[in-house]
Amino acid sequence: MATLRDVAREADVSVSTVSRALNNPDMVHPETRADVREAAEALGYQPSRVARRLRLKDGDANLIGLVIPDIQNPFFADITRGVEDVARDHDYALILSNSDEAPDQQRRAVDTLTTESVDGVIVPPVSAQDPEVQRLLQEDIAVVCVDRRLGSARVDTIVSANQTGAYEAVTHLIGLGHERIGFIGGVPRISTSTERREGYEQALREHGLPVDPTLIKEGDSRRERGTRLANDLLDLDEPPTALFTGNNLTTLGALSAIHVRGLQVPEDVALVGYDDIPWPMALNPPPTVMDQPGYEMGRRAARLLLDRLATPDRAPTTVTLQPTLVVRQSCGAATS
Repeated sequence: MATLRDVAREADVSVSTVSRALNNPDMVHPETRADVREAAEALGYQPSRVARRLRLKDGDANLIGLVIPDIQNPFFADITRGVEDVARDHDYALILSNSDEAPDQQRRAVDTLTTESVDGVIVPPVSAQDPEVQRLLQEDIAVVCVDRRLGSARVDTIVSANQTGAYEAVTHLIGLGHERIGFIGGVPRISTSTERREGYEQALREHGLPVDPTLIKEGDSRRERGTRLANDLLDLDEPPTALFTGNNLTTLGALSAIHVRGLQVPEDVALVGYDDIPWPMALNPPPTVMDQPGYEMGRRAARLLLDRLATPDRAPTTVTLQPTLVVRQSCGAATS
């Protein structure tokens, strides 16, 4: 079945122009409108029934697309809730897609969203040069990048201070006397992973400790990978006395590896994780974490997207929110 993108290619216009020609024809030059309709008829293009139903009901699509990399990650669930709350308050519906951190999945998600004629898209790029986000920008579709940066592209962005947060987390462990601190990071092509590793290394250097490559492991930010990489670190002839894990699922995986070995946290291995975990007090011990304001990031991203829709020509904005160190028992520090 032909997509909006196919029609755009056939008519030699952008996807957003096709959307306007079909849904808001008065906004498009008559010749361009005719070209689009001719291309749509030639290809047998059929608009989405869902989008059509919304337009018939409200007179406008009022659709926002949200692509998240891992629907099982509680942090992205918080972002989703923040986006949805703002969208609902402004009479927008939300189309949610899961890219599974895969470029091919990202492409299919973006194809679906453009076919549904969304007004704008909120997305964490799957790489610093994510071609699908670049495509949205080239087709004049409003975009906000959330949680991750898109290389040098000028685009509205909401992020957390990842390097600062990682630096503070590792500095906390150093202050508790640890000198061999293992790092389990995420996918290196993602800006959050790179920035957290930079913060880890910065803390070691500024406190006179060597950056040992054998103590650095990078994976896919999933629990199973966290377990495997934690085991790799704990199998070293001189294992680390503390671990800094790059996200909440990795933290759970590392804790599983530690407990299966019969080691005690924090007596045998201390731990600080990035991102909080739902119901932390149900874990023994409750983990010390660098907590990100995921819900607020989602709200800010949605507000920034609506602002972009209202003022398309304004300069791009980057908003950086600050994470917070939440000290619990897994790091070995005294808590009140």
